[in-house]
Amino acid sequence: MTSALPLAEALAAGTVVLDGGMSNQLESAGHDLSDELWSARLLAERPEAITEAHLAYFEAGADVAITSSYQATFEGFAKRGIGRERAAELLALSVELAREAARRARAGGVARPLWVAASVGPYGAMLADGSEYRGRYGLSVAELERFHRPRLEVLAGARPDVLALETVPDADEAAALLRAVRGLGVPAWLSYSVAGERTRAGQPLEDAFALAADADDVIAVGVNCCAPQDVEGAVATAARVTGKPVVVYPNSGEAWNAEARAWDGRSSFAAEQVRGWREAGARLIGGCCRVGPEAIGAVARALAGVR
Repeated sequence: MTSALPLAEALAAGTVVLDGGMSNQLESAGHDLSDELWSARLLAERPEAITEAHLAYFEAGADVAITSSYQATFEGFAKRGIGRERAAELLALSVELAREAARRARAGGVARPLWVAASVGPYGAMLADGSEYRGRYGLSVAELERFHRPRLEVLAGARPDVLALETVPDADEAAALLRAVRGLGVPAWLSYSVAGERTRAGQPLEDAFALAADADDVIAVGVNCCAPQDVEGAVATAARVTGKPVVVYPNSGEAWNAEARAWDGRSSFAAEQVRGWREAGARLIGGCCRVGPEAIGAVARALAGVR
C-alpha cells in the first residue's frame, strides 16, 4: 500500500482528489503519443516521463495517481512484438512508477496521504479505434472476463491501493470486470463513460450502477471521461442506487475525434463545479482527458474547505 490509511477509510471520512489526464501531461512535456499503445508505450521507452507526470499531479494537489496502464494489455503489447513476460513486467512497472512519484512527493514536502490506482481500461481501448466510447463489441460477458482477468491479476499482484475499472462504456463489460476482480484481494472502483443519463452503449445508468451495489470489492462507483455537464445527475443516481461513495473525473468538455485522433471544441471544466458534485455524493473527484495539473490544483483548493 502507498498510504497507511486505506482509501476506503479516507472516503468514509471525507473527499479525496484524483489526478487529471496522463496523456495531456505527457504531451505537454513533448512526448509523441500518436500510437495505438498511447501513453502505455512510454512504460517501455520513457518510464521516467511517467513518474514525472504523476509527480506533477501530486505536487498540484492530487491525492491519487492513476497509473499509465489504461491502454496496456497483453494483446496490445503483442502487436508491438512484446511477449507476455515483458508485458507483465510493464504492467507491474506502471504501479511502481506511480509509487516512486509518491515517494518523491513526500521527499519534497507533501505530507498528506497519497494513493495509487491501477488503471484498467475497457476492451475497446486495446482496439484503439474509438469503440471504447460505444461498447457493444460483439463479445459475451464470459469472453470479456477472460480478456480482463489476466492483466487484473498482474496489476493486483503489484499491490496498488485500488484498481480503477474506468471508462467502461457498457454494462455488460462492467459485469465482466466485476466478475474478474473477485478474489484478487485489492479493492476497486467502477467508473462508466456516459452520455446524459445512459452509458455510452445506451443502458440506463440506474441499471448499470445497480450491478455494483452488492459488490463487496467495489469501494466507489461513478463516471469518468464524460462531459462535465453529465456529472451531477450521474452522481446522484450512483449514490442513490448503490449507497457507495461516488467517483467522478470528467474530461475538459472537448470531444475526441477518433478518425483525426485529436480533440475538438472548447473546455467547459471549471473547479467551481466540484462543490456541487460533492453535495450530490461525490467523494473521489478529479479530471480525465485534457484536465491538467493546474486544473487539479484548482479542484483541490475548491474542496479544501469541505473535505
